[in-house]
Amino acid sequence: MHNGAPEVFSTDMPALSRSIAHLDMDAFFASVELLRYPQLRGQPVVVGGRRAPAHTAGQAFPSLRDYVGRGVITTATYEARAFGVHSGMGLMKAAQLAPDALLLPADFESYRHYSRLFKAAVREIAPKVEDRGIDEIYLDLTALNPDGTADGARRVALRLQQAVTDATGLSCSVGVAPNKLLAKLCSDLDKPAGITVVTAADIPARIWPLPARRINGIGPKAAARLESLGIVTIGELAAADPAWLQDRFGERYGVWLHRAANGEDERPVVTESEPKSVSRETTFERDLHPRLDKSDLSQHFTRLCEQLAADLARKGYVGKTVGLKLRFDNFHTVTRDQTLAAPTGDAAVIRRAAGECARRVPLERRIRLLGVRISALSRRDAIPEHTPPPAQAELFV
Repeated sequence: MHNGAPEVFSTDMPALSRSIAHLDMDAFFASVELLRYPQLRGQPVVVGGRRAPAHTAGQAFPSLRDYVGRGVITTATYEARAFGVHSGMGLMKAAQLAPDALLLPADFESYRHYSRLFKAAVREIAPKVEDRGIDEIYLDLTALNPDGTADGARRVALRLQQAVTDATGLSCSVGVAPNKLLAKLCSDLDKPAGITVVTAADIPARIWPLPARRINGIGPKAAARLESLGIVTIGELAAADPAWLQDRFGERYGVWLHRAANGEDERPVVTESEPKSVSRETTFERDLHPRLDKSDLSQHFTRLCEQLAADLARKGYVGKTVGLKLRFDNFHTVTRDQTLAAPTGDAAVIRRAAGECARRVPLERRIRLLGVRISALSRRDAIPEHTPPPAQAELFV
């Protein structure tokens, strides 16, 4: 099964052949809410569920114990996480673990605003940025740390942290390593507001003792399979015979597992990438009937299409293929697509096309989730001006 001890990296090479950073905002959504409600700092707070009217002075904040519904946790403060709650957990289950935690509704428009602020601040210092989501980015800091020293990397990371705090009032954690895989591992080692620099020589002491499931790309099923084979830590995975891993996980994934555990990753920081699609979806607090709740469904549908059109406008894209996603009360999910004659970013055109998709779905059960997607994207400035007809499709008729 094993080759014995994994290879120990040479210390003759520069400390950092590349200086790649992963910057991760700390409990991002919850931290944005604490800017709005600073009196909640230090308390267990959970963000999740639907947006509600703004909180007014003197009004009590709702607690998890009073929640009824099927929403999930978007994020939680570190004080709430101490009770075992985490992102993706159902709010009803979280209420059993932390009944006194305060519950705030998600406000994604605000989160997107702060996301744009922190990314703009970072780009002023390190322009080579790969956007990986609303609250995390990769950066290539090699040009800012030409000697490849750990101290130099730490100084740049401190500048980045200060710039983020100055722009947003929020904290972030930064991991710096020779590659993206290690940098992402490192950014989570000293949260919140931490800086972790790991060189190739540090891997045996800093990385190998960690659970193998901490590697980005080893999901719950793969982690369980590894544990059933006696491999729990990254170091144990690094020591495994590559051929043995390939026999059990397939050639491609087996090779990757061994390379990842040994800290090998040559992927560049990709500063420009074209999105393949843009989508919006919503899960209803209660299942909606296609006929009895037609008015509510229509309002949700229109709002999703308007939000999708706004996303396209902000990103500078138009799309040609409109998709509809429906999940019914039995969790069966269907999708339908329609390709338009010309690319569009117009909400009414998107709604009409998605409505046509809905006509091709048997609507015999209550609907749990509704989503709209547009793909086959093009840059808006590359498409001739076109004014769509002012039509508005009906939903679910």
